[in-house]
Amino acid sequence: MRKIALIFLATIILTTSAFAYDTEMAKKFDTMFSQMTPEVLTMRPCQITTKDILEMIKKKEEFVILDIRTPAEQKLIAPVWKGSLLIPMHELFKPENLKKLPRDKKIAVLCHTGDRAAAATIALRAIGFNNAFQFKGGIAEFAKEVGRLATEYVKE
Repeated sequence: MRKIALIFLATIILTTSAFAYDTEMAKKFDTMFSQMTPEVLTMRPCQITTKDILEMIKKKEEFVILDIRTPAEQKLIAPVWKGSLLIPMHELFKPENLKKLPRDKKIAVLCHTGDRAAAATIALRAIGFNNAFQFKGGIAEFAKEVGRLATEYVKE
């Protein structure tokens, strides 16, 4: 009987802890995501497209491409735009790397497809980098689009 009671008690403890979550972290995420109403999301306020980047180049607007892909991905192909930053996502939020990010110009956060960039952009904005934008579609979309559009925007 004692063995059954111990098993029952252990089961309850394990089951209860399996359903527990970090309430403080949940409050922080609630504050962050509660701003993302359907109206705000339809405006795509945190995204930047290849066409937007090419327009910025044409207008000689200052901006930074922040490549958050892994070092292995960056070795294969990386942006060479002046002032581009290559900071892998897993190192992005270290104080020494956050200090490298500009406050006075747009930051286009780039990854392979845009998924990691979306997460990093939300986090950057949550800590005060309201000049951060997800590079929609990532480097894959950029490569596809830039060939079609570059000659319209970038003159030698």
